[in-house]
Amino acid sequence: WRGTIRRNLRHYDTRRRQLILQDPQFFSRNIRLLPWQVILCVDQSGSMAGSVIHSAVMAGILAGLPMVRVKMVVFDTSVVDLSDHVDDPVEMLMSVQLGGGTNIGAALTYGEGLIENPHRTVLALISDFCEGAPPDVMLRACRRMHESGVRLLGLASLDETATAIYDHAMAERLAETGMEIAALTPKHFAEWLAQVIKSR
Repeated sequence: WRGTIRRNLRHYDTRRRQLILQDPQFFSRNIRLLPWQVILCVDQSGSMAGSVIHSAVMAGILAGLPMVRVKMVVFDTSVVDLSDHVDDPVEMLMSVQLGGGTNIGAALTYGEGLIENPHRTVLALISDFCEGAPPDVMLRACRRMHESGVRLLGLASLDETATAIYDHAMAERLAETGMEIAALTPKHFAEWLAQVIKSR
C-alpha cells in the first residue's frame, strides 16, 4: 500500500481531497498446478473379465477429476490404446475383446512411452501377473520407470466377488522393482491415488 500511495501522489485531487489510484501496486500469487497423469495398463486375457469391468469404471471416474489426465491401455499379446474412450466406460467395454495370451512387458513398455512427467505420473498395472512372455522385459520396464520417479501400482485381478486372484511369486518380483502391489476396488484405488497426489 505504501508503494501505491507513493506512485499515485501526483494524481491527488485537491478539490475533492482524494487520492485517485491510476497505478495500483500489488503482488499477484501465481500458483501453477501441474496435472497428474494416470496410465492404466489393463490385462484383457480370458481370466480378467471382472477386472476389465472394474478398470473401465475406474477410468471413467478418474477422467472426470480435474487436473488428472487418464490414459488406458488394454493388452493380451497385443496392445491397444483406448485413451480416447476413458470418459465412456460403455464404449470402452465394447472395445475390449477378452482372450489370448498375456504380454505384460509389451504393455508396460508402451505405457512407458506415454509418460510426460515421471514425477507427476502414476502407472497402474491391472493384472493377475501371469506373464506369458519372458519376464525380463516387464521387470526392466518397471525398474526404469521406478528409477525415473513414476509411482507404480500393481492391482491384482479381482473376481466377481472382489477376491484377488494373482501369481504371488511374480507379484513379489514386481515389488522388488519398486511396484506397490495391492488388491483395490475402484473406490479404494481413488482413495490411494488421492493420497499419492497429496504427498507430492
